[in-house]
Amino acid sequence: MNTGYPRIFLLLTILPWFFSCSSRPAEQAPATEMAAVSVPFVEVLAAQEIPQTDTESILSAVADFLGRGDYDGALACFERLDSEVAATSNIRLLKASVLSSAGRVREARSIIEGIIAGDANNTEALYVLSTLESAQGKEREQKTILERIIKIDPNHVRALSALGNIAVLAKSLQTAASYFDKALAADPNNGDALLGRAGVYRYQRNPKAAESLLNKAVTLYPQWTRPLTERARLYEGAGFYTDALNDLDRAKSINSNDYWIAVDRGIVLVDLQRKQEALPEFNRAIGIDPNMFIAYVYSAGIKDELGDYEGAEHDYEVLAKLKPDYYFAFEGVGIHKMRRGLWAEARDAFMATYRQTPETFSYALLTSLCWMRAGRIMDPKPFLAEVLRKVKRDSLEWYVIRLYHDLNGDSDVAARIDQEQNLTLKAQMLYYLASYYDVRGNTTLANRYFTQAYDMGERTIIEWRFTEWVVEERNLKAP
Repeated sequence: MNTGYPRIFLLLTILPWFFSCSSRPAEQAPATEMAAVSVPFVEVLAAQEIPQTDTESILSAVADFLGRGDYDGALACFERLDSEVAATSNIRLLKASVLSSAGRVREARSIIEGIIAGDANNTEALYVLSTLESAQGKEREQKTILERIIKIDPNHVRALSALGNIAVLAKSLQTAASYFDKALAADPNNGDALLGRAGVYRYQRNPKAAESLLNKAVTLYPQWTRPLTERARLYEGAGFYTDALNDLDRAKSINSNDYWIAVDRGIVLVDLQRKQEALPEFNRAIGIDPNMFIAYVYSAGIKDELGDYEGAEHDYEVLAKLKPDYYFAFEGVGIHKMRRGLWAEARDAFMATYRQTPETFSYALLTSLCWMRAGRIMDPKPFLAEVLRKVKRDSLEWYVIRLYHDLNGDSDVAARIDQEQNLTLKAQMLYYLASYYDVRGNTTLANRYFTQAYDMGERTIIEWRFTEWVVEERNLKAP
C-alpha cells in the first residue's frame, strides 16, 4: 500500500488557502495529502506572457505549471510578482513549497525558517516544515513540529490528520482515532481525516463504518482517486471483487498513470480469475515505475503459470535485483535456470535462497544437485557437510543429504523413502533419489523413481515442476 505521495499535491492545497485570503473564493479540495487528485491540464501562458502585476493570474499559472509537473516553470512565475507581494509570508511559503517539490530542499528550508523566525506561531510555515522533515525521514522532528502546531491551534486539521497517520504507522489505533476524530470535529468534510479515520475503522474490523466515511469522501471529491482506491481495497478484502474493480476502473479513468491503481486493479482481476487481463495491468505498472518491485511479483507468477517461461525468468531476475531479501525471486530464477540446464546459475540462485531460509533443506539439495551437474560431483561436499550439521539426525532429510555428501548408501535411502508415511516428504525425497541416480548415470533407476514421484501427484512442492518436466521430456507417463 502506497504511503508516499507526490509533493505537488501539498502545493495544490496551499494555493486555495492563499486565494482564500484574497477576493477569489477558494476551490474546495481535500486537505494535506491530495495524493491522487486529477489535475486537469490547462493550456497556460508562457512565463514571459504572464501579466507582471496580476497576482491571481500569476498564481493560477503557478498551479497550472504544477499540474504539468513543471517546477522550473512554476518557479519562474514568482519572478513576475510585484516585489511587495513576493515578500509576503504567504508567497514565500508557496515558493518554498515549490522549491521543496523541485528537490531544492535546502533553499526551501531557508525560506521557511526565515518565515518562522519572524513569526514563531505561523502554523502554515510550521506545517510545511513538518513535511520537509518527513520527506527526509526525520519522523521525530516531524511529530514534534506537528504537536507544536496543535498547541498553537488545536483545530489545525492538517496537523491533526498527520499526527493520526503517524499513530497508524506506530499501530497506535486508539491514538490515531482520537486525532482523526478531532480533525473531523473541526472540519467534517476534510478528505485526509475522512480517509484516515476510515483506515482505522478498517484495521479495527469495522468495515461498515469505514465504508460510510469512504462513501462520503468519494461523493465530496469525485476527481480524487484515493477515496476510490481505499474503498476498492476495503471491498477487495471483503471479497466484493466486482465492486472493487468498479472503483478501480473509475480511478484509472481519472489517473491512468498511477502505479498503485494499476497494481490494485491487477490484483482484483487475479481475484476474479481473469489473469490474462491482469497481466497487462502489472506490465503497465512496471512501465510507470520499473524500480518498484511488487508488480514483478505478480507478473512473474502469471507468466510462469501461463507458460511464458522466458518472460517469467526475466521478471524473477529483475525482482531478485530490486528486492534481494525476497527469496522467492531467487527460487524462481533457480527454477528457470535449471529448466534450461544452466546449472551454475541455478546453483547460485538456490544457494541464495537457502542462505535466506536455511531451515528449508530442499533448497540445499537443489543447490547440491545443480552443483553436481555443473562440475565435478564432489564439489558440493563441504557445503553439504555444513548443511548436515543443521538437520535433525536420523530424519529422512538427513539420510538423503548424507547420500549426496557420501555418494553411497542409496539402497538404505530407497528403503527409508519407501517406508515414509508423510506423502509430501516422500514425493520430495523420491525426486532427489531419482536425481542422484541420474547424476550417477543410472538412467533406469532414475526413471523408475521419477515416475514414482510423478504418480504421487504432489503438485504443491517445488520438486513437482522438475519431476513433471523430466517425465514429459523422457515420455515416462503411463500409456
